Amino acid sequence: MLLRIGICCSWLACVVPCLAAAPPNVVLIITDDQGYGDLSCHGNPLVRTPRIDSLAAEGAEFSHFYVSPVCSPTRSSLLTGRYNYRTGIVDTFVGRSMMHADEETLAETLAAAGYRTGIFGKWHLGDNVPLRPQDQGFQEVLVHGGGGIGQPADPPGNHYQDPSLLHNGIREARQGYCTDIFTNAALQFIEQGDPRPFFVYLAYNCPHDPLEVPDEDLARFAQEDTSQARFAVPGWQSPEPYPREAMIRVYGMVERIDRNVGRVLDRLAALGQAENTIVWFLTDNGPAQPRFNAGLRGSKGTVYEGGIRVPSLVRWPARIAPHTVIADPVAHLDVAPTLAAACGAKQQGPRPVDGINLLPRLVGEQPAAVEPRLLFFQWHRGDVPERYRACTVRGPRYKLVQSGGSFQQALPAELRWELYDLADDPFELEDIAARQPELVAEMRAAYDAWFDSVRDERKFAPPRIFVGDPRENPVTLTRQDWRGPASGWTPKSQGHWEIDIREAGRYTVRVRFAPVNKPVAVRLLLGQQAWTAHVGQGAAEAVFTALEWPGGPQRLQAASGADDAHLATQYLDISRIE
Repeated sequence: MLLRIGICCSWLACVVPCLAAAPPNVVLIITDDQGYGDLSCHGNPLVRTPRIDSLAAEGAEFSHFYVSPVCSPTRSSLLTGRYNYRTGIVDTFVGRSMMHADEETLAETLAAAGYRTGIFGKWHLGDNVPLRPQDQGFQEVLVHGGGGIGQPADPPGNHYQDPSLLHNGIREARQGYCTDIFTNAALQFIEQGDPRPFFVYLAYNCPHDPLEVPDEDLARFAQEDTSQARFAVPGWQSPEPYPREAMIRVYGMVERIDRNVGRVLDRLAALGQAENTIVWFLTDNGPAQPRFNAGLRGSKGTVYEGGIRVPSLVRWPARIAPHTVIADPVAHLDVAPTLAAACGAKQQGPRPVDGINLLPRLVGEQPAAVEPRLLFFQWHRGDVPERYRACTVRGPRYKLVQSGGSFQQALPAELRWELYDLADDPFELEDIAARQPELVAEMRAAYDAWFDSVRDERKFAPPRIFVGDPRENPVTLTRQDWRGPASGWTPKSQGHWEIDIREAGRYTVRVRFAPVNKPVAVRLLLGQQAWTAHVGQGAAEAVFTALEWPGGPQRLQAASGADDAHLATQYLDISRIE
């Protein structure tokens, strides 16, 4: 009989009494598109990451830690302990990266246990009520919009240097480089002098593209040898060359992250809080650009090891012995249950949790081996998850892979299932599926049971943005969250928003778009209702006033009334008239 799929009923069964004299503080650090090989402790001969590396030397490393192939799914699992397909998160944009508001986050769990909670950086689980971080348990919030600075959820022209950010729901201009700004805000939060323990979620948007990095971070690479020969290691060999400019920009961003992690560690020490603070560092997926990845096969967006196996280092001097290594496969799902247990907190909601509590292993109460189980990962670009698309089943030793259908590729008519023995073949070089058909069938059946489970919980119903809610009135809708087959971020993209009008009444809508080159009739459609506004050449907005809207779930769209004049919609600003 194969191993259990690994779904717990609640964190309650996972929680153990707090092991320290006082509840520990928590600093959870996640970076964006930093791969397993982007640390010097993982054999990278060029990048320098001494402060991040020190977490493993002074604490524990999960040497086989798994996440989703792309960022938003990883973040939902990280904060809920649940597979992202349960939470509403399917992809990273166009309405697929909004998490259902009834999901309980780690911030909500810890806030209920008396913690101060703050997020600094990237949220990427919904920009509007009821999906914002402040709606999901975070009391102090400094974030950018959408999945990255400069993406359509942000105002036009936003950059990593001197960005416009959202501070507790209010947009503010900040001075400096984004990584430093988020660290500064986190340190201010830590230093507030409040006697309650704190939970800091420091979610850097770097080294995600655009690879905007200060010149001083690139200076030391000017004379460095970046030829692929320098990075030669056993394992999978990238079929693509390593582009020098992109690589040194990524490494410059990583080294700045490392210095900022050092700032956090130093401040904790200066405040006398290092001993009883859990600092957990991880990344959200594999590297986005071709570069050194310690011989792991694949990269971001794939279900091979290079796309889903990432660094995960934990330091808690009060409880975790230095140089602890846990080599069994664990995942993003396990972080929330583990931290809840360490903090003596309990999940308040009824939804099942897929992760397990790793605390007894971390603190040496049980052997370092983790209970055998299966882990499941999948991703493709689409509104709804589809069975078998780009999926993998990771067991204690063997890994089943069906790599076809990732990104926007069609699912192959004939599926090709690969099987790897990761104990003997960690780089996934030899497919042994033909030699073990019974194991392939058994793991595939386990995948089917898992897919049925995540599908049946919500039937993949999309989350909706609230309109007319007093917590956010007016509300701005962006291309980050519109949906539909033609949705996207190009000038020709067009989509619709799934909304929930919280109160029937009168509304004003401002449609903002790229300037039109001729007079256009702009149409606003809400369900079966439609309104038209005429604008002249060069216009960049149309305003609809005193619209009588019903309450409840609706579909909203703005479009051109002429077939030959496309309306490049960018933002919809909606106000309920009191």
